[in-house]
Amino acid sequence: MNQLAADASPTRQRRIAVRGLRKRFSDIAGQGQIIALDGIDLEIADDEFLTVLGPSGCGKTTLLNVVAGFETASGGEVRVDGEVVLKPGPDRGVVFQEYALFPWLTVEQNIEFGLRERRVPRAKRKARVRQQIASVGLSGFGQRYPQELSGGMRQRVALARVLVNDPKILLMDEPFAALDAQTRSIMQQELLRVWSADRRTAIFITHNIEEAILLGDRVVVMTARPGRIKDIVAVGLPRPRDVTSAEFNQIRRHVAVLLEAEVQATFAAMETGQPP
Repeated sequence: MNQLAADASPTRQRRIAVRGLRKRFSDIAGQGQIIALDGIDLEIADDEFLTVLGPSGCGKTTLLNVVAGFETASGGEVRVDGEVVLKPGPDRGVVFQEYALFPWLTVEQNIEFGLRERRVPRAKRKARVRQQIASVGLSGFGQRYPQELSGGMRQRVALARVLVNDPKILLMDEPFAALDAQTRSIMQQELLRVWSADRRTAIFITHNIEEAILLGDRVVVMTARPGRIKDIVAVGLPRPRDVTSAEFNQIRRHVAVLLEAEVQATFAAMETGQPP
């Protein structure tokens, strides 16, 4: 792994530092422990969009959960702005694959929920919600309920609900995986537009090679479990990126080769009766 590619650029402020991160879980069957992550070292800059790619079961979501503070490290540490992460915080907003919207609340009320919990004054939170609704292209839908929206629109609401709290870090766990190809493409461009406006740190988990390269400044390729960093690929292409260009496809082929061996290792483990 190229060390210059592995670390955040020295000319940019470091936002997240992961050092020697290890995470293990007890086997539900009581037959020992499962090592999900083993020795993860990573630095992420304050305005960087990092994508994480790897086979099923390699620990991508576990890595995100430790950064979010939902899981505690078994070894090593994660620091945000120099402080060790021990619990969730408002500086880290999480967008999940499932929309996790309250069906009994309107779009506006769903987006407003976190601000209400933090007791933000009514006039201020209403103004921020209106601004965020417009930012994600949902003007005119504030009084609709989630069941009245398409999948792409629901994910926009989920994104707006996180962004309205103005987190320093945006953590996304395969947020577009359940969308059809056309809607997914639209949401990718929408996410880049919203991210570019504020340039906050973003970590995006995906199984999709094209998506990882389209969105990321760098692509982290993880090994089969136990999850380690196999390589970090810098994507030096200007945005918006043309997925049909020779340069884009050269990077795609390189990442595909890196990933293929890890996918095969996962399949081999499954054939021997080990969980992925």
